[in-house]
Amino acid sequence: MVDPLVRCPWGDADDLMRGYHDREWGVPERDSRKLWEKLILDGFQAGLSWRTILARREGFRQAFDGFDPERVAAYGPRDVERLLADAAIIRSRSKIDATIRNARAYLAMRDAGEDFARFAWGFVDGEPIAWEGPVPPNSPLSGQVSKALRSRGFTFVGPTIVFAWMEATGLINSHAPDCFRRAEISRQPLPAKG
Repeated sequence: MVDPLVRCPWGDADDLMRGYHDREWGVPERDSRKLWEKLILDGFQAGLSWRTILARREGFRQAFDGFDPERVAAYGPRDVERLLADAAIIRSRSKIDATIRNARAYLAMRDAGEDFARFAWGFVDGEPIAWEGPVPPNSPLSGQVSKALRSRGFTFVGPTIVFAWMEATGLINSHAPDCFRRAEISRQPLPAKG
């Protein structure tokens, strides 16, 4: 049976991508820890396809203790070696090291009284931006967010990674104009601001 729904072209590649596109991508996320997890996964995507990361997401969650920032921030050299040997994830030392540093940066923000969700949503005045026109790999806004993250100690958060993260977490609604999810997401009540 042919699926009558019109999706973003990338979201119609296979069942895994369709499920992610139809239920998750672009939905406004206001949970700080979930926003952090998605930022980490977008960092691991650098140079790879999102499908590669999505297919290994559960492996990442297991390897990184459910993306618990407290636990990840405490990782030492033995944990890095364990992760480098884990075939269920992308075994990149620079990305693993960045994840540990980013857990520490996330906790430093929290300990300083800066909520990660409020920080992220502050760049869009608390409301998703409806992206019009062609979708670039990055934007002046993602450059601004990237700079703010780096100033707080984050790494592997360049403007292109940040733009993809902003799309995935609903800060930017860049579903194609004829995609059924664009209008659905625009009509959804926003989650409560944290």
